[in-house]
Amino acid sequence: METTSSSRVGVQPAEAPAPAAAPAAPAAQPQPGPAETAAASPQAAPAQPEPQQPEEGAVPVPAARRAVEAYLRAEFPWYGLDGAYTGPRWLMQVGTGADGTVEHGSTGHGDEPSARGELATGEKERFAVVVTVASNPLRRSSDGTGVLEATSVSSAAWLAGSGLLAYSWPGQMDHTLRDDWLDQQTEAAWELADDLAGPDWSTLSLPVDGEPTPFHYRESEFGWVLAGSTKGGVHVGAYGRGMSAYGLGFSVIADLAAYA
Repeated sequence: METTSSSRVGVQPAEAPAPAAAPAAPAAQPQPGPAETAAASPQAAPAQPEPQQPEEGAVPVPAARRAVEAYLRAEFPWYGLDGAYTGPRWLMQVGTGADGTVEHGSTGHGDEPSARGELATGEKERFAVVVTVASNPLRRSSDGTGVLEATSVSSAAWLAGSGLLAYSWPGQMDHTLRDDWLDQQTEAAWELADDLAGPDWSTLSLPVDGEPTPFHYRESEFGWVLAGSTKGGVHVGAYGRGMSAYGLGFSVIADLAAYA
């Protein structure tokens, strides 16, 4: 289940006059330098065109603006931490269906995490990522050949759980072993998300748009994961490390510019 090439074309005259033959010179006589050749042959030094301003369409689109545009294509509201949180905010990425429809995405808060960040620096990362999942019913695929599962709180729990694993790296583990570990843990996260009523989850009440909302919550040595539904018609998941989940609140993001 968790968005130049330029060519200079020199136009030559249709018929260029042939240069007059030069008399033979002794072998020891120095050849004319580039400056003399340019003065003798007008074709060798064409007039330099006036500098032109680049066209508006040729200006690269900043990465931040491209990211915002991807989020703006969604037909559902995005959630983030509410106004009680005053730290850094940043966009992560969106997930799309086969037809290009935006189905989910994440917004980050605090430190931007990395898989080996804590192992490399020895400093604890403090971050919380909020995952928004569109509420979609059971539906046929865009090509009509299959059926797509309905999204649910489990969808948000799965995306949050796998997201936390992506930024986790057990100490003393090399690259080859981590790939196997990540596969095993990702499968375990799927099974946990599919059993929200199981013993691994507890219930936590947090404000969403100012109203107390129940969430499924669990912790591990790598951080915490939670998931719930909103009255706004979306499912919200979250994961983090170094920031306590107990004091968090969520709200609709009114302006994505705060994250760009």
